[in-house]
Amino acid sequence: MPAQKIETGHNDTVHDVSMDYYGKRVATASSDTTVNIIGVSNNSNSQYLATLSGHQGPVWQVSWAHPKFGSILASCSYDGRVIIWKEGNQNEWTQAHVFTEHKSSVNSIAWAPHELGLCLACGSSDGNISVFTARSDGSWDTTRIDQAHPLGVTSVSWAPSMAPGALVGSGMLDPVQKLASGGCDNTVKVWKLYNGNWKMDCFPALQMHNDWVRDVAWAPNLGLPKSTIASASQDGTVVIWTVAKDGDQWEGKVLKDFKSPVWRVSWSLTGNLLAVASGDNNVTLWKEAVDGEWEQVTTVD
Repeated sequence: MPAQKIETGHNDTVHDVSMDYYGKRVATASSDTTVNIIGVSNNSNSQYLATLSGHQGPVWQVSWAHPKFGSILASCSYDGRVIIWKEGNQNEWTQAHVFTEHKSSVNSIAWAPHELGLCLACGSSDGNISVFTARSDGSWDTTRIDQAHPLGVTSVSWAPSMAPGALVGSGMLDPVQKLASGGCDNTVKVWKLYNGNWKMDCFPALQMHNDWVRDVAWAPNLGLPKSTIASASQDGTVVIWTVAKDGDQWEGKVLKDFKSPVWRVSWSLTGNLLAVASGDNNVTLWKEAVDGEWEQVTTVD
């Protein structure tokens, strides 16, 4: 499939690109303090749709909510704010809610699996993770993980809502509420919601990186009997962490040393392909072979 170039309309660095559920629209986040919405189609034409202005600093990430909640987008910024944007009439966006919980840069946001409701996790340079859950009356509940990574949180990612092994296990289980986070303390941590409070769910913290963790991504598991998290680091490595069942120790395996900072990791919907964006300006795709070794499938030009 040939690459399609999209004119974002930004006049500064673009930090994040997020495609909506249907693959029809792209949201972009930029240092110019705005979020742009662009329509994309198969005939290689892209169409500028809207600019969302409300942040007062670089916008680091944007994320679309599941369409069952309507047309909703979240953005986070260096200004410490998280904005929930809602589309009313087509291409008319308003700020539905602004969260000002964090006192420094909010670096990462992630919507929970839709089975958990409209629920957003946010990681900040203040060291805290906040989780906002929408109530039916339009207000929001907040839970926090204080000092999750005291030097700063760089990334958050939700576990799949289906428990590992659920397909081969017994009946319908309660949805899983777990988060992975990465931080400036070089560690990856796993958190679980117990009776309304978040508790660390891995002991000790997952430590194989020797510089900042830049991104974490929990793989979709489709009910398969193991959990997998990929972490990317300033140290140039990507580590694949796996655990067979709750309570076991996570095991880490270095995918590759890319010899330059690795910025983002992203799983395919089925969880069998991993995309890695590294500081050598390459995006590479990886898959796990039958023997458990990881092999590069292709480089995305």
